[in-house]
Amino acid sequence: MPQNSPRLNLPYLQPSQAQKHVTHNEALRQLDIITQLCVAKINATIPPVAPDQGEVHALGNTPTGDWAGHAGSLAVWLDNAWHFVPPRIGWRAWDESEEKLLVWDGNSWMPPPVATENLDGVGIATGYDSTNRLSVRSPATLLSHDGGGHQVKINKADASDTASLLFQSNWTGHAEMGLTGNTGFTIKVSPDGGTWTNALSIDPASGTASGAAVQTSADDTTPGRLMRADYGYGPGNLLGTVSENIGIPTGAVLERGATPNGDYIRFADGTQICTVTLPAIGCTTSEGALFASDAAVWDFPMAFATGSTVAVSGGGGASARFIGFEAPTETQVAFKVLSTTSDATPLPPTAVAIGRWF
Repeated sequence: MPQNSPRLNLPYLQPSQAQKHVTHNEALRQLDIITQLCVAKINATIPPVAPDQGEVHALGNTPTGDWAGHAGSLAVWLDNAWHFVPPRIGWRAWDESEEKLLVWDGNSWMPPPVATENLDGVGIATGYDSTNRLSVRSPATLLSHDGGGHQVKINKADASDTASLLFQSNWTGHAEMGLTGNTGFTIKVSPDGGTWTNALSIDPASGTASGAAVQTSADDTTPGRLMRADYGYGPGNLLGTVSENIGIPTGAVLERGATPNGDYIRFADGTQICTVTLPAIGCTTSEGALFASDAAVWDFPMAFATGSTVAVSGGGGASARFIGFEAPTETQVAFKVLSTTSDATPLPPTAVAIGRWF
């Protein structure tokens, strides 16, 4: 029959053994040391000066003094002497100094393994429930990278479900953003958690924006709303090509240009102004009490709208001269320069035509 038990090394009582109580008490003392094991310190190296009876230390790799040569063992102070017990794999001990449970893995004392998959829930400094299976009570929550980028993913089952972030005050929702009932990104706000307004929605196919925070039409001037690029004007479309659709401007605010026939400017409201400095001309042909230049035609640099009324005015180039215009068409006007005296001096007249381009 062996002298000691195979796992805990407890001494057996032997047949015909004298003073069996000694062996029995030694086994009880061994059990007293390792059962419900609590250690004063883990990886201890220096024996305390005045240990308490039954005080246990888990020794480190380089113990000194009375502990020398017992690396990794449990050192127990009993009857004014240190007793040493080598731990076995799987032994558990409560670390009194750190207040945590540890397990001996054959080389060191480690935290016990914890199953982290398929948990019912996790509550950090608070409790979880069947809806909020992960609950965190903290001034802040940090999710950091692992050497590169980092994503936070919220996945829903179907397009009609919700995948969003809900912002609450005293457990009442006041703002929500995400995929709420469709696949377009939406930002919603609420004054009371019951009535909600879609402030901003972004179409997933086109990327265009709509919602209560955005203009609904070109003439929507509701205070506080964001201006849509196709309804408003900015540095990119103040100057450019003007255009319209059924009388509603669809292009730039102003269009300015020049041709060999003069300069023009078009406004988004349909107004067009054409200006020109005509070739120098003299006035020597007698017409009644006045003297006239040869008849000429000004072809407008840009045509006016068909059927529109064009107003033309101008100057003859000198105080004694003026221009006489015939009725203009949408594309040109005939004119003569008139003078109160016969004057062959070639002077350039100017002209302005105002009308509509649509």
